[in-house]
Amino acid sequence: MLAVIGGTGLTEMQGLEVVERHGTETPLGDASSDVLEGLLNGKKCLFLARHGHPHKLPPHRVNYRANLWRLKEAGATQILGVNAVGGIDPKLSSGTLMVPDQLIDYTSGREATYFDGRFKPLKYIDFSWPYDARLREALLAAGRAAGETLVNGGVYGCTQGPRLETAAEIARMARDGCRLVGMTGMPEAALARELGIPYACLALVVNPAAGVVEREITMAEIEAALEDGIDRVKRVIRCLNA
Repeated sequence: MLAVIGGTGLTEMQGLEVVERHGTETPLGDASSDVLEGLLNGKKCLFLARHGHPHKLPPHRVNYRANLWRLKEAGATQILGVNAVGGIDPKLSSGTLMVPDQLIDYTSGREATYFDGRFKPLKYIDFSWPYDARLREALLAAGRAAGETLVNGGVYGCTQGPRLETAAEIARMARDGCRLVGMTGMPEAALARELGIPYACLALVVNPAAGVVEREITMAEIEAALEDGIDRVKRVIRCLNA
């Protein structure tokens, strides 16, 4: 069963006919929100609001371990993470939808593994290719079916937040090869891998990253891009045959 983790701007999944609500409690603390189980275009689907509903949890305080654990308990067999991001590549204007194929983790201090020697014994995982190839292909096909252009591939750089980055930090990330910057891509992707659940990301560019354009980034600009782009994200998800 597909699970959708909604990010900034996607705290509800319109069109989901809810049949069951799974609570937030897990052995790792509370998940950000209840997991909603329902039908989306006649297909069973799960939905979880990453930042809570209403939006209240900053990126570094999201209990990613509880969120992924709760989705697994609810029956998730595939997970799609929706992320609002900044565009480091100048070619990626606001409103661009991208399906990244790589990521770099710049975060610190987050509970980033189940295999911490306390909750579960130490274990190593291969994370060479952080996103599931088959689910990525299904997502790109959903974009075509929805009439939306999805950029295929690119490196997502995950920063700590909740502040936006400095121009110097973005310049460094560009040198590292990042095309996108966000705050919630990790440890979510790695935790899904530890649980053996295929995971992919649908990223919506809502602003140029710091220093990409010679002006200040405003929250009004981000909110406007979210308002326009989230409806397109939902169209893609409704066409997803994963």
